[in-house]
Amino acid sequence: MASRVDETVSTVDPFDSMGQFTDTVAGDTRDPYPRLAEQRRRAPAEVSLLPNPLGEEVETFAVYTYDLVSQVLRDNETFSSGWIRDLMGIVMGPYVLVGMDEPEHGRHRRLVSHAFRQKALARWEGELVTEVVNELIDRFARRGHAELVREFTFRFPVQVIAEILGIPRSDNEQFHQWAIDIINVAAAPEQGIAASDAFREYLAGIVEQRRAHPSDDVISDLVTTELDGSRLGDEEIFSFLRLLLPAGAETTYRATGNFLYGLLTHTDQLELLRNDRSMFPQAVEESIRWESPLLITSRVSTRDCEVGGVEVREGMPVVTHVGSANHDETRWDDADEFDITRPKQPHIAFGLGPHMCLGMHLARMEMRVAVAALMDRFPDLRLDPDATDDPHIHGERFRSPTSLPVQFTPA
Repeated sequence: MASRVDETVSTVDPFDSMGQFTDTVAGDTRDPYPRLAEQRRRAPAEVSLLPNPLGEEVETFAVYTYDLVSQVLRDNETFSSGWIRDLMGIVMGPYVLVGMDEPEHGRHRRLVSHAFRQKALARWEGELVTEVVNELIDRFARRGHAELVREFTFRFPVQVIAEILGIPRSDNEQFHQWAIDIINVAAAPEQGIAASDAFREYLAGIVEQRRAHPSDDVISDLVTTELDGSRLGDEEIFSFLRLLLPAGAETTYRATGNFLYGLLTHTDQLELLRNDRSMFPQAVEESIRWESPLLITSRVSTRDCEVGGVEVREGMPVVTHVGSANHDETRWDDADEFDITRPKQPHIAFGLGPHMCLGMHLARMEMRVAVAALMDRFPDLRLDPDATDDPHIHGERFRSPTSLPVQFTPA
């Protein structure tokens, strides 16, 4: 049987006494895009002194334009992902997929990607995501008002990930708490490490159980899938699951909140999408481009090189400003504007190259199902004009709304 978490592990309440979401990992920046636009014009690639995770100032190379960010992300030989493993290994273990380079990365990705095949996504949409979304909506549907961050967007993705993994529903609250603690490890290291250790202990029981009795879930896939006679070891599985938990919970809740904020503050586009659901794919892509849930990602240079006319030394940390790249005015007209009707143009919110996000199709599907369900249940869904808070998107590393107070006719 799966073991339970030690009750001495500290907990973090993500909401304050007034119900406001306290997002310690994101930062307080309300609108970073004017500064990023100036940076693209002034110095699209530069070396400057920036604090590392230990607070020490070190020379760091940064790129801001779409073309330069793409160049770095596609070149995994010159720009290693190993720095991410160094940063996140403390809570995700030694086999962090996003911190691996080839050929190790390719082997792990092939083994775990089986769990996210299209057939599974179709089944999850009909049997799982739609059910979870509507269960949450049922809780406030008769009230006529809701705060969608606290009651909806923050809640449903982690429940979906838990069900996909095969975590008993009775453990969802604890599962969510671990996700919060792991995500907030920079702000509360001891808490994050304790949560990671407790989650690993819990997973050990489930992995052992699935090896003996495989089921129809991701953990069963991970313990049984073979590639050229090779299977994942326990620590490899634990590392992947400790990545999937916060990644699946964090990124999708932020992306869904940004999507809803964009529509609720552009009511003409909300009505356009409500009346033409075939526009959902392009609306989702525009939302992710306009407000990427994650604004930056990191690499480290493996050799001396030159990018954008700037010399980069071997071993230098490299920061790619994905959010800036997705607002590059040379690629999109009025790039800072939310416009679901704009011509299709690929963005890089899900990355590029070998580390293209493994869960991007799941995230897109969850965003679509969640927003479509709210449209179906509440034809007059709108921001609450009487709300006392000030809903807006904020963050300098992660981006999402502080709150989404809405009104609608009770259903």
